[in-house]
Amino acid sequence: MAFNNALRSAAKLIASSESSISTSVSRGFHSTPMKRMGGGHGHDEPYYIHAKHMYNLDRMKHRGLKMSLAVFSAFSIGVAVPVYAVIFQQKKTASA
Repeated sequence: MAFNNALRSAAKLIASSESSISTSVSRGFHSTPMKRMGGGHGHDEPYYIHAKHMYNLDRMKHRGLKMSLAVFSAFSIGVAVPVYAVIFQQKKTASA
């Protein structure tokens, strides 16, 4: 008799746990919501440092000079570093 009661209670426990598991588990993608910045900080001001129009090249002063210097310096670094590396490697192997 006690064994039958134990089997019944175990069966009820398993059945109730299966139904609670199936209702509490849901499959799918979940992410936390994005935090919003509040307080009216004025993020759409045209000259705000992290505005969406931060890199407007039209407003840049001395644009031709700055862009030509940037291109020249990038090109110079791209040429000078490998040349220096080759010369350094040749000196290192010659001294051995």
